[in-house]
Amino acid sequence: MMGRMGRKPHDRRTTEILTDALTAQDGERIALGTLMAPLQRRAFGFLLLLLAIPNFIPVPLGVGGVMGVLVVALGLQMLAGLERPWLPGWLARRMLPRAALLRFLARIAPFTRWLERLCQPRLERLTVRPLTIASGLVMVLLGLLLALPIPFTNYLFGGLLLAFAFALIERDGALLLGVWAITLTCVALSATFSHALAGQWRELF
Repeated sequence: MMGRMGRKPHDRRTTEILTDALTAQDGERIALGTLMAPLQRRAFGFLLLLLAIPNFIPVPLGVGGVMGVLVVALGLQMLAGLERPWLPGWLARRMLPRAALLRFLARIAPFTRWLERLCQPRLERLTVRPLTIASGLVMVLLGLLLALPIPFTNYLFGGLLLAFAFALIERDGALLLGVWAITLTCVALSATFSHALAGQWRELF
């Protein structure tokens, strides 16, 4: 028997797995490496999900640049063909507040529930090697966009990161294609805007 939209009844959803991973450990904080360890091949998507979080939280300016660099690093690992993300020791030991992460999951629950209803395993060949190289390239581009000081874009690029993460975790190639298309469109618009701005500066000076 197949569940709604062809999903097997025993398949667990993104937020359920992440919530279980957070609550399975004792203590107020959990190391990033400990959180990622049981996620196996889904770890790229989950790590991308974690990198999307600061874009929806009021934090000091410049967080987009930091998160963007980390997204680029993650994309380069996919480009290199790694099946699971490699974390340097200092980052794997980074402690995350469990309560804050759980509150964030509750905060974005309406959006994530909508994504989970939308997602299903389809066009799965797009989510596995060698086509993960394309995902890595798009992830690098998205990270560069996030790192640029473009006003009022954190929510937009953060939303793209969330959709990207869910597409990887849920093996949804159709959603992945949509993220690729929107990201490439944003790159083209940013390049056009930058070229026009550079032209205006040349005329002024």
